[in-house]
Amino acid sequence: MKKKFIALLVIAPLLVSCSGSKKQTFHEEWVKDTNGFDILMGQFAHNIENIWGINEVLIAGPKDYVKYSDNYYTRSHINFEKGSITIETISGTDPTVSLRQAIITTLLIGEDPGNVDLYSDANDVQLSKEPLLYGQVLDNTGQPIRWQGRAASFADYLIQNRLQRRVSGLHVIWSVTIPMVPNHLDKRAHKYLPMVRKAAEKYNVDASLILAIMQIESSFNPYAVSHADALGLMQVVQHSAGVDVFRMKGKWGKPSRSYLFDPENNIDTGTAYLSILQSNYLAGIANPVSRRYAVITAYNGGAGSVLRVFSSDKDRAFSQINALSPDEVYQTLTTRHPSAESRRYLYKVSHAQRSYNRF
Repeated sequence: MKKKFIALLVIAPLLVSCSGSKKQTFHEEWVKDTNGFDILMGQFAHNIENIWGINEVLIAGPKDYVKYSDNYYTRSHINFEKGSITIETISGTDPTVSLRQAIITTLLIGEDPGNVDLYSDANDVQLSKEPLLYGQVLDNTGQPIRWQGRAASFADYLIQNRLQRRVSGLHVIWSVTIPMVPNHLDKRAHKYLPMVRKAAEKYNVDASLILAIMQIESSFNPYAVSHADALGLMQVVQHSAGVDVFRMKGKWGKPSRSYLFDPENNIDTGTAYLSILQSNYLAGIANPVSRRYAVITAYNGGAGSVLRVFSSDKDRAFSQINALSPDEVYQTLTTRHPSAESRRYLYKVSHAQRSYNRF
């Protein structure tokens, strides 16, 4: 796979190790499906590279909605972390027509990602009476965009006043960029707050922690996907965390993709997994603050990897953790965990959680 493709496909937590065991991590079914997903992604990236060129491969990630249309010649990119929307086309016939349609469609996309195929150029984007981006984007008159008429008028304004041109390889790329409102992250967080509070009460997990994980995992992007096929707002993997949660609920098998792309189901499943971590796998940690640090790190890299930072023996690991202060546990996990991603993850989630205590 090309370096550009890997870089743009922002790496998200796998949630691969429910118990921390290697046996669970490399479960045969998970490996089989992951290999199939890798093949799909490779073919998709190859299609894009053939049309756009090697330096222009752009694919959806946890915090990036990317949808191709117009036989792959036009694409929409919403960067939920930075708060920007870019519509681009390399159509050689009438690029403004392609741009206009893509702008309208992007501004009016619905909140349900279940029927949208981000790995094709299928025109399957469903519009909604309350668009996903409603209130997060204002038109040239300062108004939010709910209906097609206003979206079309704004598209015309953008093409007339904000059209940009650049050259990449053999292609002329025409584009417009739309900034989201400064508090777009808070607006999306508030949108999911009732679901978060419901799950928090159901599983006895702090709502601020759920919100913080959603921010770090996806920036509240319901279309979020990762290179490991982690899905949705809380980036749940079907074959690991999904299986654990279904087992806890007395269900057989794993949640489907459409199930996990439903925001309420995704929040419920991710929160249930946090509950499993704090009430089962890491219940031997006595101090609630120390346990929270361990749970956050385990959500990213597995409970087993957290305990092995302290000892290869589970009981001895719990004893060592319980002999330390919460600050010492935090310091140990952010400096000695073997995964740099997990070390950073604890820092980022803990920092974000403080901002959600007011919610």
